[in-house]
Amino acid sequence: MYHQLAACLQPPATAYAPSDVSIWTDAHISSQMLAAHLDPSFDGASRPHRFIDRSVAWIKEILPPQEYRSLLDVGCGPGLYAERFCRAGYRVTGVDFSSRSINYATAAAQKQRLDIRYVCQNYLQLSSRAAFDLATLIYCDYGALSGEDRKTVLQKIHRALRPGGKLLLDVFSMRQYSDFTCGRSWEDHPAGGFWSPAAHLEVNSAGYFADDLTLRQTAVITETEIRRFYLWDTYFTRESLADEVQAAGFAVCACYGDVSGAPYRQSSPTLAVLLTRQ
Repeated sequence: MYHQLAACLQPPATAYAPSDVSIWTDAHISSQMLAAHLDPSFDGASRPHRFIDRSVAWIKEILPPQEYRSLLDVGCGPGLYAERFCRAGYRVTGVDFSSRSINYATAAAQKQRLDIRYVCQNYLQLSSRAAFDLATLIYCDYGALSGEDRKTVLQKIHRALRPGGKLLLDVFSMRQYSDFTCGRSWEDHPAGGFWSPAAHLEVNSAGYFADDLTLRQTAVITETEIRRFYLWDTYFTRESLADEVQAAGFAVCACYGDVSGAPYRQSSPTLAVLLTRQ
């Protein structure tokens, strides 16, 4: 047992190794993720609602729906941005891998009589072609992907946008990388918790994996099994991000400190870029 426990605390041998179970498809964890998304006091899954309001207002100002009518919300979750985009005047399609989030978003839109199209799909498999004027990939999802998957999602979004269409995405900055906190911790959950409905131990570890990559890993230990979950984050400079997006056929229009239009500074924890599909 000691060797099993010690092994589960070790980082994987390769960068971007997948978790033992997907948090988006596991029945229990996906329900916990949905609750986290919808909790306005918790910003670990979605940004605070007042920030989302400010962000959508800014996006509407610089990319008005009169000019950018059709909007693709990539990784839309339960529709927090999509609903606001719809009310702002965009014709919205939201794509997300979590069926639980998509089911919630669809029901919420119907209840509010919002005309939003939701699609349950891995956004690495987007198949739309020249259908959208504007796309968003928000909350630093881009940096959670491996290098190959980042290439894929940019290619898919490029194909989904009309020529001259815009993409707004954000990533963690190198300032956030330098402020990253390494360490280990554990918690006992005798009545179950976020990771499992059964009694379990939660063992967390966070550390630097490479020059621009961190790993936060969690081992969930129950009576019958050990499951490991990996959360990878890639960090970018303006130059390194520009290199990736330009290679996929995008031109950088502007850089910001976040997706509400804050100025980018060396102290900014995030970096947002507005791109044009060439």
